[in-house]
Amino acid sequence: MTDASQTDPRIDDLKTRVCAEVDRLADRLIDASHQIHAHPELNYQEVFAHDLLTNILDDLGHAPVRHAYGVDTAFEASVGASGPEIAVLCEYDALPGIGHACGHNVIATAGLGAGLAAAVLADEAGGRVRIMGTPAEEGGGGKILMARQGAFDGLAAAMMVHPADADLIRMDCIAVQEMYIDYHGKAAHAAAAPQEGRNALDAAVLGYMNVAALRQHILPTERIHGIFDKAGDKANIVPAETSMTWMVRSPTISSLQPLKERVLACLEASAAATGCSCNTRWQGVTYADMIDNGPMVASYVANAARLGRTVQDPRAIGHPVVGSTDMGNISYLVPSIHPMIKVAEDGVPIHTQAFAEWARSESGDLAVLDGAKAMAMTVIDLWASSAMRESVTAAFEQRPSTVSVL
Repeated sequence: MTDASQTDPRIDDLKTRVCAEVDRLADRLIDASHQIHAHPELNYQEVFAHDLLTNILDDLGHAPVRHAYGVDTAFEASVGASGPEIAVLCEYDALPGIGHACGHNVIATAGLGAGLAAAVLADEAGGRVRIMGTPAEEGGGGKILMARQGAFDGLAAAMMVHPADADLIRMDCIAVQEMYIDYHGKAAHAAAAPQEGRNALDAAVLGYMNVAALRQHILPTERIHGIFDKAGDKANIVPAETSMTWMVRSPTISSLQPLKERVLACLEASAAATGCSCNTRWQGVTYADMIDNGPMVASYVANAARLGRTVQDPRAIGHPVVGSTDMGNISYLVPSIHPMIKVAEDGVPIHTQAFAEWARSESGDLAVLDGAKAMAMTVIDLWASSAMRESVTAAFEQRPSTVSVL
């Protein structure tokens, strides 16, 4: 689709004004980004970020709902009397050891800025905006827990931006679920009476090797990776208890289930082979693949171009960014986009200390403002163009509709 503002002076005026509103808020948004970056918080522990962002909403008269949908560090603020309601999502959790190496400080404040700017024009433009604080993206599935409580009901669309080393229309988001396994053996003196023992470490090692052998016979797009959490206490004691954490990934949530079953068979077989027992548990949230809504992507690309950013298809330029996100689940419920915005130099991967430094750089600050503007203008397109909303809905209806993502 073409930029609607090219043929509608009213839309062009709304976009100009919404960008000016982001500029008016720039100092506050960048300060908030830096504060969140300086206070990294893990899954469901994002008290500082929650309070900072909701206090800004309060200061600007938007009466946020704190601790929304039964999730203590989630929030929500809705603005606008009528019309299609668009959600702009904020993430703000960090990673252990490397802080905001995924740039969630940028996500949080770009989302906040987009929502605040759009809110100023909501009634005039005939729409509503929902600013949502969604915690625990890094494995905790905050959006999924919120969705189970109806957080995304009634929305016309949802969007967010994610930092990267390039401006990209999408991240290649694949489905994932985490699992935990404990092996139970029998302790014995490893020198005096090893025959009395049942080695739980052997069970874990054999399980790891079984999965390693399985990797040869899975799809090139699938991933299985794990770690040893506990491997024994002392070298002269036959380990009685060991534990591992695994992540199983597949292109779609539908193809994930059979792969999970194969991985589980590998791990359980090693317990039988060593005379041990095991118990497994899958994490209570499964991340789905991301279904990017084509018309919304086109709108975002056109709006980013107004800001001097050329947003490209990662597959076309050979620059895929592969990962998983609970935004994928939301894309099955509501028309959604998850574009990547350039923060770092080419070749700097996310989830690294180097990327964490870029997230607080001048480039990171610019991404806060440009991300806010591009999303706010995309909100304007959705509000102002019934034709666009119809095309968004038509594209959304092509998704697999029988898949459970909650």
